[in-house]
Amino acid sequence: MEMLLSGNESVARGIYEHGGEFASAYPGTPSTEILETIARFFKDDVYAEWSTNEKVAVEAAVGASYGGARSVAAMKHVGLNVAADPLMTLSYTGVGAGLIIISADDPSLHSSQNEQDNRYYGKFASIPIIEPSDSQEAKDFIKYAFEMSEEFDTPVILRLTTRVSHSKGVVKIGERRTVEHEGFQKNIEKYVMVPSNAIKRHKIVIERLERLKEYAESTPLNTIEMNDAEVGIISGSIAYQYAKEAMPNASFLKLGLGYPLPMKKIREFASKVKRLFVVEELEPFYEEQIAAAGIAVEGKKYFPGFLELNVNRVRDGFVEAGVLDRPKTTVAFQREEVLPRPPVLCPGCPHRGVAMALRKLKVYTTGDIGCYTLAALPPLEQIDTCLCMGASIGHAFGIEKAGKTDKKTVAMIGDSTFLHSGITSLASVVYNKGTQTTIIVDNRITAMTGGQYNPGTDKTLMGEETHAIDLEQLCKALGVKHVRKVDPYDLETTTAVLREEIDRDEASVVITTRPCMLFPRKIKDKPYEVKLDACIACGACFRVGCPAIYASDEKNEKGKPKAEIDPVLCTGCSLCAQVCPTDAIVVAE
Repeated sequence: MEMLLSGNESVARGIYEHGGEFASAYPGTPSTEILETIARFFKDDVYAEWSTNEKVAVEAAVGASYGGARSVAAMKHVGLNVAADPLMTLSYTGVGAGLIIISADDPSLHSSQNEQDNRYYGKFASIPIIEPSDSQEAKDFIKYAFEMSEEFDTPVILRLTTRVSHSKGVVKIGERRTVEHEGFQKNIEKYVMVPSNAIKRHKIVIERLERLKEYAESTPLNTIEMNDAEVGIISGSIAYQYAKEAMPNASFLKLGLGYPLPMKKIREFASKVKRLFVVEELEPFYEEQIAAAGIAVEGKKYFPGFLELNVNRVRDGFVEAGVLDRPKTTVAFQREEVLPRPPVLCPGCPHRGVAMALRKLKVYTTGDIGCYTLAALPPLEQIDTCLCMGASIGHAFGIEKAGKTDKKTVAMIGDSTFLHSGITSLASVVYNKGTQTTIIVDNRITAMTGGQYNPGTDKTLMGEETHAIDLEQLCKALGVKHVRKVDPYDLETTTAVLREEIDRDEASVVITTRPCMLFPRKIKDKPYEVKLDACIACGACFRVGCPAIYASDEKNEKGKPKAEIDPVLCTGCSLCAQVCPTDAIVVAE
């Protein structure tokens, strides 16, 4: 039987087919759909959970592995930074049942703050990396990863990229096959990493890596495809597909096991071709190791080390290298001028009211990872920093302690992000006598990645009712004496409350109380509309930054356009009506 599946769906299918029993993750593009697919189709056989953060996800998956269940922890590339603490020592302890760490890298930063190349984590931790190049391999390589993990007593990184995760392909599917493992086996020397045990385990890691290098030479994951010997190409992951299309007649060494590299096979391949190239996305990970082994190789000189590759970029590289003629005929494309479409907060987004209030108060706002980061863009322009999950609180504290600006600084962080990595930062602010105001924009969902549940909601990934964390009580338990809730659609009250708390000489927290608009959909049954005869074209409503508001064909005496509201997009949040000086914006009749 065959199915059309994305890479992420194929990974989920592979986990099911090859005996996976436990899967944990924190949602993050491009990895999110892996756990969602498991929870939707395979929850009778595979337990799946949204963990509080990636570190917790890995630690839980490690425990399940120790306990005898084939396990997976999935995350986007920057999530592995959060999980790096357990990962590095996990290399020493090894596993129980098979354990896969999925890292979905994001070349071209489609939904990320950097485009780091996580293959280096495999080398850093001395653990193998498997790299599928399409949906079929994304499913099939799960089998190899579980088996390698158990044979070599090691975690295995399965590295995806955005194109592999989200592209669809025809996949042959099979039945579920389980592998029985005993439950947790007491072994203090293996699992308890005090220094005296860790020293012994490090030696085992070094020995294991040597065995993995031998495995790399014989595994079917690495294959040679001999064609024209003029050009030999070493590639893996999605870059292999680009190179294959750009140079179909070249010889290839396709790497499915990206670390450790099969150096004997590479030498053999290099000896059979006149010029050897490496085509890989982002860093020269393969190229540097091959060159260091004394093998003549070319790569990043012709293929850029930033942004995604594609067939045209790869073809241009080979043209520059002099091994491919530039096409004599090209297709001429006529470019059409279209209006720019920058990312924007949704109509009715509760974050908009907070950003408007902060802009009115003329403060700096340290931001975080979430939809509210879009408030950095025009016309709101009220997010001043964004680094990583949970950084907003520490940023605000650091700016305050630096003491070199007269303007107040507040931190803005989402509910899921606060639970992910903001709690410890807020505890530190209280402990170190910070006086900043932290705004938790609680929209009751993990919105930016598509609406996943989190510990602040009342359901789990598996759809079960659960206990929701009370953010107000949590903040008070951390020692914050002043915790207040506001309705971000009430602009006047929100502004007043924020002004009071910002002026307070103690740490405070303000929590917003409106859910994400993508889920309840409407606030009022009827949208708002503009009475054009009362509109003076002042532009105040345009500065709200709502995509439901647009310029009318009707203009005032100075030629400025009046406003109109799209009734299909309007959710009835009323923020535009609150800023209108002439009361021209009213509920539609």
